[in-house]
Amino acid sequence: MIGKNRRKLIAASAVIAAGSMLLSAAPAQAADPGLTSSSIKLGITIPMTGIASPGYNKIPGAMKAYFEYVNANGGVNGRKINLVVKDDQYIPTLAVAKANELILKDKVFALIGTLGTASTKAISRSAQLSARGIPSMFVNTGFSGFADKKAYPTSFSLLPSYQMEAKVMGKYLDDNFAGKKVGLIYQDDDFGVDALNGFKQAGVNFAIKIPYASGSQAVAGVPGTWITKLQAAAPDVVILFGVSSATAAALGNAYAYKYAPKWILGSVGGDATTLAANKVPPAFLAGAKGLSFAPAPSDATDEYIKMFMDVNTTYNKGVAFDNNIVAGMTSAFLAVQAIKAAGPNLTRKSLIAAIEKGGATFANPALSPLGYSSTSHIGATGYWIGTYDATGALKPDGGKYTVYTTDSGTGPVVISNYKRPAMPAKGLPN
Repeated sequence: MIGKNRRKLIAASAVIAAGSMLLSAAPAQAADPGLTSSSIKLGITIPMTGIASPGYNKIPGAMKAYFEYVNANGGVNGRKINLVVKDDQYIPTLAVAKANELILKDKVFALIGTLGTASTKAISRSAQLSARGIPSMFVNTGFSGFADKKAYPTSFSLLPSYQMEAKVMGKYLDDNFAGKKVGLIYQDDDFGVDALNGFKQAGVNFAIKIPYASGSQAVAGVPGTWITKLQAAAPDVVILFGVSSATAAALGNAYAYKYAPKWILGSVGGDATTLAANKVPPAFLAGAKGLSFAPAPSDATDEYIKMFMDVNTTYNKGVAFDNNIVAGMTSAFLAVQAIKAAGPNLTRKSLIAAIEKGGATFANPALSPLGYSSTSHIGATGYWIGTYDATGALKPDGGKYTVYTTDSGTGPVVISNYKRPAMPAKGLPN
């Protein structure tokens, strides 16, 4: 009996030992897609061609330039960053297809800098970013919904929301144009509706509102009707809240019709370099108002702008430096810090956690605080207001940046006393 039990014990021990050997021989858990010991693959879908491409098609090149600079200085935690770019032509269905290519075919670790409210919403929903746990870092849209962690748990905004921008504009109108008639041209989708909500919160009443369907700015005769409608309503101030091509179409037709109210250009469509490339005479912009969350791209005295200019000159040769370059490099700059903060054992989960935990303190050129936390995925939270000079450059009023900060709700618009983090040595995260 004892011998029989002993034989059973020996057999069981052998099975356990064999199982232990199998466990010890099993490979370690596979890394998330897009990661190797020496590289990280990121992806962006953005309009490189099509109606909304002017200006925005410079963003990926700016990102690549900064990533190349970082790679030349050792990468991040020993890894080099590679960026895969897809052209979505500002068409949401195409953006979804390109995002799925990035995820399923190119096997990217994370998305970065997707552009456009409709496209970014479609990608999040149809590509199931939340269910897959795929980070979508620093999206290039001010739609307020992307700040909602519950709705978009893996997405992080870069820009202040359009509601914030509209509220800041409302404050400016109250302070400078009380009692004057105000007109508005806006993109008739979530982009523009978000702004309308902000204007409502700010108590702005419009003498005329002109919505336009995305893409219709390229239809012959359509922008001209905007101007004739404005002329009939005769507002003192006109706000242009659309993409660069729509802003250019409105201003170009206004120039042809010799129509010159006081213009206020939204931050999305107010890049002077893009407008000039679309044949808007820089002198026609003189005196117009504009908003920005980062320092003026012409401000070489700013340490972030100067550093970005240097990187652009070396790694993005031949491309004119403007707001789009600043936006692209800011996204890349923040991404490098997030990857660094996530540590050498990088995962998609740890990257998201790193932004939530420390993102509000990341160095960046924004002149207002970042709102990242465990409960909020909002990016910058304010704007400064400036005036375009005769060369088309946006300069801060009074020669200094007066930054207004607010929220996407009913909170007040106040002057910010925020002091941003200093530029890390050599522009590299430490």
